[in-house]
Amino acid sequence: ADPIPINPFRGRQNSRLPPEVNRILFVRNLPFKITAEELYDLFGRYGAIRQIRKGNTKETRGTAFVVYEDIYDAKNACDNLSGFHVLDRYLIVLYYQPNKQTKKAMLEKQQEEIDKMKAKYGVSGKETDKPTKA
Repeated sequence: ADPIPINPFRGRQNSRLPPEVNRILFVRNLPFKITAEELYDLFGRYGAIRQIRKGNTKETRGTAFVVYEDIYDAKNACDNLSGFHVLDRYLIVLYYQPNKQTKKAMLEKQQEEIDKMKAKYGVSGKETDKPTKA
């Protein structure tokens, strides 16, 4: 077994981290054959893991969310495992950013609502459709 890497952030809990750093990592480009146990072995080298969620649908295969107990362990894992070669694939490890993903979904939903309202009131959104003053 490989030695467990020493965490350089241990004991520096007050040091400032960039705002995007959080305990949840989003992992892409995973080999489809990798098991949950192998993921725990790989990511567990960097600290205690609260949860790993591996994608299992057609759209989410090859991805996983890794949730660490400690933000510094997550940073250490992200720094060390991004670009890591495993089973002929190079991992892409990013900090999960819910704002980007939910913002896109919200914008799409808002656009759908706007389109429904336009259809309901017969408005196409062009200048000629604006009410004119009598």
